[in-house]
Amino acid sequence: MTGLGAVFRPQLPPERLRDVARLADENGLEELWLWEDCFREGGISTAAAALAWTERLRVGVGLLPVPLRNVAITAMEAAALHRMFPGRAVVAVGHGVQDWMGQVGARVESPVTLLREHLVALRALLGGERVTTEGRYVRLDDVALDWPPAGPVPVLAGATGPRSLRLAGEAADGTILTASTAVDGVRRARRLIDEGRESAGRTDPHQVVVYLLTATGPDAAARLRAELADEGLESVPDLGVAGDAGAVAKAVQRLADAGADRVILQPTGDEPDPEGFVRFAAQEVRPLVP
Repeated sequence: MTGLGAVFRPQLPPERLRDVARLADENGLEELWLWEDCFREGGISTAAAALAWTERLRVGVGLLPVPLRNVAITAMEAAALHRMFPGRAVVAVGHGVQDWMGQVGARVESPVTLLREHLVALRALLGGERVTTEGRYVRLDDVALDWPPAGPVPVLAGATGPRSLRLAGEAADGTILTASTAVDGVRRARRLIDEGRESAGRTDPHQVVVYLLTATGPDAAARLRAELADEGLESVPDLGVAGDAGAVAKAVQRLADAGADRVILQPTGDEPDPEGFVRFAAQEVRPLVP
């Protein structure tokens, strides 16, 4: 079955999260995803709150920018979420937006090297290992978590370019693709991920999570066009979906057929009814997605 979720966009004030998370939980939506976008809302703090306010909802953080975070801190926080809310937290890491990383003095010369070192160390720490490493960016001296997760937990990576996608296949347990990824892009990403997995000799499962820019309601098409134009993506064919539940479900299925395991509906930044969007995803779209 194709997993389905929705995004709580950080354009909304954090005090709106409680109602949206509880509504998602009550309506049976599987996943709610949060973003750590500069300079809006922290990913771990909002995830912890959303998990505490709900009973069964999985909460994803997609993603934590590794230039901002020492890997030991990332591991401590991720481990705490997994121990407090077993099986319900999903943590992803990635390069972050390079302009934002520059604004805070955290931009690095080789983002791919940093992501590789961070992924390797993070997965080891979450696996209960004691880690000593002297990398270009990640340096740990005899570090181990006192409270590692009770069992294996997946670490996802956000990736767009070929090198990062191959790295995700090699060093992560899953990959997040942004809403700028059309159906052909998902197929291409899956091939690159598999190349990385093959090079590393990995045969374990690798989940591909894809955001789908989604608009519904009477002005859906106009809002979708405006957002794509703002992102410079208006010329990309078949990107995003505007329409009723049937149209959205068909778009989800196209992404699933191309290799997506989970599709996360991403409302436009000006979505007028975030609670209604979550209800739409859970009550109307979910029954139409096999």
